[in-house]
Amino acid sequence: MSKEILINASIGETRIAILENKRLVELYYDRPENERMVGDIYYGIVANVVRGMQAAFINIGFKQDAFLHFSDFKLNLADFDTDESTNQKTHRGRQRKKPPPETILRAGKPILVQVTKEPIAKKGARITTNITIPGRFMVLMPNENIVGVSKKINSRRERNRLKNIGRKIRPKGFGVVIRTVSENKDEKLLRTDLNQLMKSWQRIRRKISRTKPPGLVYKDMGMLSSVIRDLFTEDTEKLVVDSKSLQRDIVRYLKDVSSTLTGRVELYKGKMPLFDYYNIESEVNKSLARKVWLKSGGYIFIDHTEALTAIDVNSGRFIGRGNQEANSLKINLEAAREIARQLRLRDIGGILIIDFIDMLEDKSKKRLQDEFNREVKKDRAQMSVAPLSQFGIVEVTRQRVRPALIYSITEACPACIGTGRIVSKTTTVARIERWIKRYRREKGDRSIQLVVHPELASFLTLGFNSRLRKINWKYWTRIKVVSEESMSMDEFRVLDKEGQEELTLQYLP
Repeated sequence: MSKEILINASIGETRIAILENKRLVELYYDRPENERMVGDIYYGIVANVVRGMQAAFINIGFKQDAFLHFSDFKLNLADFDTDESTNQKTHRGRQRKKPPPETILRAGKPILVQVTKEPIAKKGARITTNITIPGRFMVLMPNENIVGVSKKINSRRERNRLKNIGRKIRPKGFGVVIRTVSENKDEKLLRTDLNQLMKSWQRIRRKISRTKPPGLVYKDMGMLSSVIRDLFTEDTEKLVVDSKSLQRDIVRYLKDVSSTLTGRVELYKGKMPLFDYYNIESEVNKSLARKVWLKSGGYIFIDHTEALTAIDVNSGRFIGRGNQEANSLKINLEAAREIARQLRLRDIGGILIIDFIDMLEDKSKKRLQDEFNREVKKDRAQMSVAPLSQFGIVEVTRQRVRPALIYSITEACPACIGTGRIVSKTTTVARIERWIKRYRREKGDRSIQLVVHPELASFLTLGFNSRLRKINWKYWTRIKVVSEESMSMDEFRVLDKEGQEELTLQYLP
């Protein structure tokens, strides 16, 4: 499988595209006003402990308090004012039971936490006290005592070699995880990376001593830097960037951590935009579409809600030559591959419900399940896939670290408030009529001005026996309709007959 990384830099944003076999599979946006938070370490204050939720809310300096579940809380008694006897052994040599988190976490206490999930909608960031500091080859874990090796390194001999190096160079009181890119790397390179991580930890400790909580004490790499660190590996054929300054920065970084990759960094000098040249700009635009067409003529719908993401598979224009079962299986298999790609491309996380086309035969269902499971294994995010139900539905959970792509690069429509629908013209006219009824009951004036959107004005006045004419006769009122482009479709304003006094709010329910 060929893998390429394309980086398109512009004044307002930087886009990073990951291609596998010339197809776009991952897309990242890096913007100055929307910096990534995952990996950042904060010195916060416990704001509230909710035993019923088995969680605490931590003030880290944002409008919404961060969420710390007790399962993400590691007792570090040295950081709290606790009885030392809780960490001592009994006279029989057994470790005394550590106190539950709610007895350690008390409102007003300072605490060191790290962001694991960015804020989404009205939810605050998800955090943990299990601090990790990632490097190019290793991950440093303060207050741990383990040596781990990436499971993606298949050779047992190589895993053992790296584990032995990890045991040898690991500082006392720290744990380390050796990353996939460390395969076949020598001890000197790993030690250099570890030394840099230890310096980062010492800087954090010094900053904690000078920081009044809540405050940021460690900022992880930005989106672009983290992609270079984590994804630009030996299996990447090339990295193409259209900015000379970015190319210099990337090469300078690689010379220190992996000099063999510097030759794979290319500067794009073509007149055509980079993403156009590689024929992926259209794919970027499709990543926002609700409807995704399949080559066979079928299509899938992707709908986001607060609770979950629903994906529906439809046969569309597909006309197969086989029987219905064979046709349904063909569309479902194609949809399974495309859905797995779309999950990565759009970075959709949380709970997903996929409604495949119904099939009757067990062997068809098994083949679909196997195909989908095989495709999602290509995803770096952690996923759990439930068996296909009797209704043809697959339930999926996918690790959510940051908001889905659609929320990162779009804003909610001010007219529909993100629902995709607005109040109908008929409903708005009915609201206007009820307003006039209340107005006429309490006030004697028979002449008013009604300010509405031009389309609603046409809807009111169209035809000899128009809706406006009927309202005029029914309430014995003279209404002058005024069109105003700035009004939304479901909005109206009522003025006195001279257009001077605003009357709208006075007679609303």
